[in-house]
Amino acid sequence: MKTTRLSVNVNKIATLRNARGGNMPDLLQVARDCELFGAEGITVHPRPDERHIRYADVYNLKKLVTTEFNIEGYPSEKFISLVLDIVPTQVTLVPDPPEALTSNAGWNTVEHSGFLTDVIGKFHEKGIRTSIFVNPDPVMIEHAKATGTDRVELYTEGYAANYLKNPAEAIAKYRTAAEKAVEMGIGLNAGHDLSLVNLNYFAKNIPQLLEVSIGHALICDALYLGLKETITRYLKELEI
Repeated sequence: MKTTRLSVNVNKIATLRNARGGNMPDLLQVARDCELFGAEGITVHPRPDERHIRYADVYNLKKLVTTEFNIEGYPSEKFISLVLDIVPTQVTLVPDPPEALTSNAGWNTVEHSGFLTDVIGKFHEKGIRTSIFVNPDPVMIEHAKATGTDRVELYTEGYAANYLKNPAEAIAKYRTAAEKAVEMGIGLNAGHDLSLVNLNYFAKNIPQLLEVSIGHALICDALYLGLKETITRYLKELEI
């Protein structure tokens, strides 16, 4: 039975559009089609330089997304204001500096506990579900609980990088982290470098996985398979 939701990160569509200017491909149409083809959420990660998703895109997507809308990013003042204005289904807090090419680490929830608690409190006042991007470390998850977050999102680059070498070894610390999340009563998401190659094994071995956010690999697969077939295949991989 499938219990894990698929949220499609459309950042790469915006990157392609921005490469030539204009509106090709049409980001909004792609988001509509993702939902039409079965995706259960749309994710965006606006950055300060707007090199892919623009702040205007976030407002436009809010008007048309009918599934879950997830905005992820570093909680700068500008980002916080955007999220509070949009009121998405979920905000995922990522510790990216402005110059980061992509997300490459989870929060230190011990060191940044006070900051995260304050930010999450602001989002909860608006009824926005919160998630903190974390490494697969039970200590970080335990301290995430104290911030009041609703969920954590496991940073899965390490799993993806080692999956083909030794799947059981690659998944081990993620399963331990997931078990800690369940024990602490925190919802569990996951994302980064999940793909058709490694997604099913991850979903089968991680207890109570609520959502995966996938962008780069999914959009790359769509170049070969088409968007509809690609989303169908990803949803199939989540059937466990």
